Amino acid sequence: MDKIKRFARYYKPHLGLFLLDIGCATLVAAVDVAFPLLTNYLLKKLFPAIEQTGSSHLITLFAIMIGAIFAAYLIRAAMMYIVNYWGHLFGVRVEADMRRDIFSHIQTLPFSFYDKIRTGKLLSRATTDLFEISELAHHGPEDLLISSLTVIGAFIAMFCIEWRIALAMLLIMPFCIWFVMKARFSMKSTSKSVKEQTANINAGIESSISGARVAKAFANENYEIAKFEEGNNQFLHAKDRFYKAMAVFNSGTEFFIALFNIVVLLVGGILIVNKADFNSLTFITFMLYVSAFTSPLKRFASFFEQYMMGMAGFTRFLEILDTKSEIVDREDAVDVKHLDGKIEFCDVGFSYGNGRDVLSHVDLTVEPGKKLALVGPSGGGKTTMCHLLMRFYDVKEGEIKVDGVDVRDYTQESLRRNIGIVQQDVFLFAGSILENIRYGRLDATDEEVVQAAIRAHIHEEIMRFPDQYQTEVGERGVKLSGGQKQRISIARLFLKNPPILILDEATSALDTVTEYDIQKSFDALSEGRTTLIIAHRLSTVRNADEIVVIDKLGIRERGSHDELVEKNGLYASFYKTALKD
Repeated sequence: MDKIKRFARYYKPHLGLFLLDIGCATLVAAVDVAFPLLTNYLLKKLFPAIEQTGSSHLITLFAIMIGAIFAAYLIRAAMMYIVNYWGHLFGVRVEADMRRDIFSHIQTLPFSFYDKIRTGKLLSRATTDLFEISELAHHGPEDLLISSLTVIGAFIAMFCIEWRIALAMLLIMPFCIWFVMKARFSMKSTSKSVKEQTANINAGIESSISGARVAKAFANENYEIAKFEEGNNQFLHAKDRFYKAMAVFNSGTEFFIALFNIVVLLVGGILIVNKADFNSLTFITFMLYVSAFTSPLKRFASFFEQYMMGMAGFTRFLEILDTKSEIVDREDAVDVKHLDGKIEFCDVGFSYGNGRDVLSHVDLTVEPGKKLALVGPSGGGKTTMCHLLMRFYDVKEGEIKVDGVDVRDYTQESLRRNIGIVQQDVFLFAGSILENIRYGRLDATDEEVVQAAIRAHIHEEIMRFPDQYQTEVGERGVKLSGGQKQRISIARLFLKNPPILILDEATSALDTVTEYDIQKSFDALSEGRTTLIIAHRLSTVRNADEIVVIDKLGIRERGSHDELVEKNGLYASFYKTALKD
């Protein structure tokens, strides 16, 4: 019931449109119920009276009734237009609201959420699932209302015409309802399975398309095809089970519809044979009502199919919406405008939930405006420390302070606004170069974007493109070289101009000459700013105020470049290896 209430909440902003749709659907049902009644009146009373008297008054009445029926069906056509157009528009608006909510909620979820779920599965929940929810939002209440009103109206009319046949039909209804409810549960489970397999296929396609160049590089196209076929077959089997359940439901519904016709023929025939005040004209009228009665049963069948598919999608929608972020702002969190940049790691411990500590009892202080370099083997926790500083994850033990305040006491938005990061794995959005650089500060002018590009030593290359700053970078920046992508991401950082910088292998994709030029720009940018540098190329950290060597055992060494080389420990070993390379 709670799920239905949450579903109904999306109707409230568009209640006027929904009521218009339902009102028109009610009028459609009223016309469908009234037509057999009028037909019964014409056949049993008006036509015989005209035959007997030839009265012009009765002929005029007949003409008026035909005109009224014609007008009613014109109105019905107009109502159906509103139902089909505005009703569908209502469903699309509900779908858009749900898509807005799920996208907005996804934006609030931490890195740990994205560590566990594939992009294609999220895409499926925000597209395919929601389309079927919108169909349910529109057609569900409408079909249910029209069907219910038509069935009730038809039953009342049939009882008025011939209660004995109507009673016989009513005795069958409990068996029909039992069958529908039983079939419903079977369709519900198979429908959810179809949704899950559709999400798996979307995830597989997204992964394979993103990795198409890798697949070709390893000549593994056939492997990708086979992997897709496996998922496709699982989807096929899920669909097979769903359509089997749906076939049982539809064929059973059709059987009960036929059974109602047989009952009418049987009981009606018995009444005619026994001359029980039942004639052929009444029988014809009754058959019209049977048709008006059985048509809604088919609508019910369609409704239950939509309901199962739509609610399966809504259940998956709620699974995402009910996912709580463990990274939340405290009620008294401070929206800080500017930070000086003093960073303190106080007895920090962290693990990713796999049972192995990535960081343990880390104590480290970086004074404002100083450069700290983190070096060491992969997996030692260098990048994790930077992610914890920006609250992409929260520490398990200890605390991280900026300007003497626990980072959890700042709002996430204001904290991250004061920290700039350039990562090794550069991501560019599909769009122009201008848009990707401006992402660093969305209100920046074109001139400020150009200045940032100049400082990142990418301006001249951009100007050589035919479309210059309007050049489309392609999916994930595929139209650019690795160095160009890296420098555009660096330009974003120049544009953001934050008091704290994180350079996570920021020059790893650059050639030696370009790296040297950009390093000079970094040196200029980092003047007066707190800078954390993660690097495997030790040439980029020589001028750091302090170098910290960290591995799985924690902080092993710290000091300046010259001090650590003289110490002849881990850092000296790394440095000698780098010189040999």
